[in-house]
Amino acid sequence: MNEQIKQIAERLAGLRDALEVTPAEMAKVCNLTTEEYLKLESGTVDISVSILHQISQAYGVELTTLMFGDEPKMSSYFITRNGKGVAVERTKAYKYQSLGAGFAGRKADPFLVTVHPKPEDEPFYLNSHAGQEYNLVLQGRMLLQINNKDLILEEGDSIYFNSELPHGMKALDGNKVVFLAVIL
Repeated sequence: MNEQIKQIAERLAGLRDALEVTPAEMAKVCNLTTEEYLKLESGTVDISVSILHQISQAYGVELTTLMFGDEPKMSSYFITRNGKGVAVERTKAYKYQSLGAGFAGRKADPFLVTVHPKPEDEPFYLNSHAGQEYNLVLQGRMLLQINNKDLILEEGDSIYFNSELPHGMKALDGNKVVFLAVIL
């Protein structure tokens, strides 16, 4: 598994230890079994942003701290220059670049997300998390499934949705898709 995922797993284990929370308690927050949660801490399986978001909300930790390991410091403004946001590639298909990681106390988490195409017959991963989400397609086309409804979004299209509903995305036409995702 990729080194970034192992680092995230170590941060999860460290957070749980620091908060003196049992694996069963952490698993409950994530709607997982204890065994499934412990696999996340092992660093041998992919960790979705939605799981990290649930943990960050439950324990008052910045999402980007869990993802990237740095504490935000700015409280007036924070600029992310083109191509300079801290990034994590959860899998070969997904890359999340944080656009607000340095701003403390964020009410939203903006990401530039790149999704590479996968084989047509490969199912995509569905996730859900508390709150709402906004996506704006900047490049390419994507299939966004929300609560078993398939939606096609093209460049310039945007959607605002209840992120508690199961949702997932897939790049179309054999090309990558790049979109702005704001998790609220």
